[in-house]
Amino acid sequence: MPDPLPLVELLARLREGDANAADEFFRKYGTALRVAVRARLTDPILRRHFDSEDVCQSVMASFFARAACGQFTRVDSAGVLRLLMRMAVRKVGRRARNLRRLRRDCRRDLSDGDAAVRRTAGPDPPPDRIIAGRELLAAVRAGLGPTERQLAELRATGLTWVEVAGRAGGSPEARRKQLRRALDEVLVSLGLEEAP
Repeated sequence: MPDPLPLVELLARLREGDANAADEFFRKYGTALRVAVRARLTDPILRRHFDSEDVCQSVMASFFARAACGQFTRVDSAGVLRLLMRMAVRKVGRRARNLRRLRRDCRRDLSDGDAAVRRTAGPDPPPDRIIAGRELLAAVRAGLGPTERQLAELRATGLTWVEVAGRAGGSPEARRKQLRRALDEVLVSLGLEEAP
């Protein structure tokens, strides 16, 4: 069984807003995530509207925002990968439902809509992506209320929910749900996730 310590350290670095940790995490899980999304994204009509890279970026943005606030505490790689896959499946499903709900006329789409998939990026993240990640984290934290921001900061330092509840008051489960609801609202308001 692989040592879970590197993943714990990687999540701690993500909580601190380390852009290199985000790149390392993406290199570690991005390929498997893209393959899984491509395997599920078989409908050519859906592929014209969004590709696997769109879904992967959306999943990673949601994961990074939530991990930076201490929501995820998984220490095994398989658990993190399952979580990312579940997030991806839900995002594909939501986007597909939205396309059907909007009743978009797919005949108006260009036949070469998959051309963007053929373009690839270099191995190093561009500076604007690093800055965008920092701005995203700042926007998420700014969108939280003072109590929820305190909960996120306590979780980001690595405290358990029991320790957080001991410092902030209340029960661990209530504080966890309070932060989750606040993060859900912020991510919806930022357009990273859709309202349930």
